Amino acid sequence: MNGETSEETSFHYYQQGDIVWATYQGGDILFGTLLARMDKDGSLDMRYQQLNINGEFRAGECRSVPELLPDGRYRVHEKWHWVSGDESSGTSVIEEVVP
Repeated sequence: MNGETSEETSFHYYQQGDIVWATYQGGDILFGTLLARMDKDGSLDMRYQQLNINGEFRAGECRSVPELLPDGRYRVHEKWHWVSGDESSGTSVIEEVVP
């Protein structure tokens, strides 16, 4: 198994100081949460957990590096690995969508 997020997955992020958290769902994910600490360089040290459409709980760790785009939106480059299941790893790019 590898990543479960897709273009159908929506994340809703929040921040208070150096703490960042989010909820997410869509595609193969029924519901997920993440909690991160922002390091001095702006990168995020993150832990996440989710329940997929097969009823499986999954958990993982991630290092995310935000990039501010010229139009003011964020793109986040992620290197992650599962700490449950097959413990595989991968990369993802998540980009802010303006409603």
